[in-house]
Amino acid sequence: MWRKLSLRARLNALLALVMVLGLAVNIARLLLEAAPRVAAEDQSVVRLARDFVETLVSGLNDTPDPEARLDRIVEGLKQLRHVSITRERDPAANKAPAVPDSPGGSGEPQQVPEWFVTLIHPEQTIVSVPVVANGRSLGSLVIASHPTDEIAEIWDDIVTQIEVGSAIAAALLLLTMTVVNRALAPINALAEAMTGIEAGRYDTRVRPGGSPELAAICGKLNHLASVLGTTVEDKRQLAERMVSLQDVERKEIARDLHDEFGPYLFALRAHTSSLMRLAETAEPDLDGLRKHIGAMFDQVNALQQFNRRVLERLRPVALAELGLADALAALMRLWREAHPGVVIETSISPSVGDRDETAELTIYRIIQEALTNVFRHARATRVDITVEPAATRGDGTATAEPEAIMVSVRDNGAGLPTDHKQGFGMIGMRERVLALGGTMSVASTNHGVTVEALVPRGIERRRAFQPAEPSSGLGIFSR
Repeated sequence: MWRKLSLRARLNALLALVMVLGLAVNIARLLLEAAPRVAAEDQSVVRLARDFVETLVSGLNDTPDPEARLDRIVEGLKQLRHVSITRERDPAANKAPAVPDSPGGSGEPQQVPEWFVTLIHPEQTIVSVPVVANGRSLGSLVIASHPTDEIAEIWDDIVTQIEVGSAIAAALLLLTMTVVNRALAPINALAEAMTGIEAGRYDTRVRPGGSPELAAICGKLNHLASVLGTTVEDKRQLAERMVSLQDVERKEIARDLHDEFGPYLFALRAHTSSLMRLAETAEPDLDGLRKHIGAMFDQVNALQQFNRRVLERLRPVALAELGLADALAALMRLWREAHPGVVIETSISPSVGDRDETAELTIYRIIQEALTNVFRHARATRVDITVEPAATRGDGTATAEPEAIMVSVRDNGAGLPTDHKQGFGMIGMRERVLALGGTMSVASTNHGVTVEALVPRGIERRRAFQPAEPSSGLGIFSR
């Protein structure tokens, strides 16, 4: 049942329990102290009464009528509380003095419960003081205590304690409930805000209030909602850019097919028609046949080279056949041949090992796109490429099972312009890295640009984020 209670109900119930226990402990203390208190009060009253009586009796010798004086003393002593004093005119030596009733003859007060009197179990104290005046015995004065008077006072104290304590406890409980309710009021707002965020309303905000801890939680929830909204919007924009990139890539391939394949196919068709006409003659022109066949051979060879370039753009053949290190080496060789004036230094750690196919393709594309950017726009004379495990020991050596690869491409070119906007190539690289759950950064200075990407081991280790297959973005990188 306790688990089903809300936090507010638990706090209120706990405070109420503490107050009830405090009141119960105080009442129990009064009950435990009642019997010793009654006994001490009883002995004290009897002792004081005896001293008082002995003082009065000692003055009877100086009065002409001690008997009348004694009666007046006894009559005046009837007004005492907690004790009664009576005169016994003819006491017997072997007879206990009569036990007088409590004042007024009413016995125990009716307002005191019987169980309370039984719990205390008081014992009445009776003392007899002999009275002698002028050598003549006038009997004795019997002093009897009345513990029921003290018991009644203790019971009144307990009843007052219960009444006043209950009123104070109720007031304190009401006050604490009000304070607790006001302090926990932001929790309801937090719950409603979380429900709104869960429903996709990322513009939901909570006004910080309550205790400093709850105010801090409200602030963090507002920040979380803002970050989620920004992330969802970025994801939506990323999806739009991915579709746009795919469309651009399709247009690029369609244009290349039209500009390259179309003319060659038309020429092949023309040469084929010429060959058919020459073959139909009685004496074919061998020189003409050789000429057409040679032209067709050159055109087929050009088509094969163009087809290889298209396939390389869509999927690097060397990567599947040779592996990442050899594919990168082949890529570097092609760039060096195309730009002999640029120094390309590569450092590929042997501990990189075999990676997931998607991870290797991502590393390859990052370097390919970065080099394309360098040779198109940077006007650099040197490019440094580093591929190494991101997880290393303190001595700099790679761990046995590195989880991610750090890819770095640094040039000494002019850097990015101040009004630079990300091109499709940069977006394509970032898409690939984010699809694997990695990170990517581009830093530009007056001494060049550094592209760094952290690529996880493979996509099977990053199932939480699975966007559509990103486009390669080849040939469309721009700064």
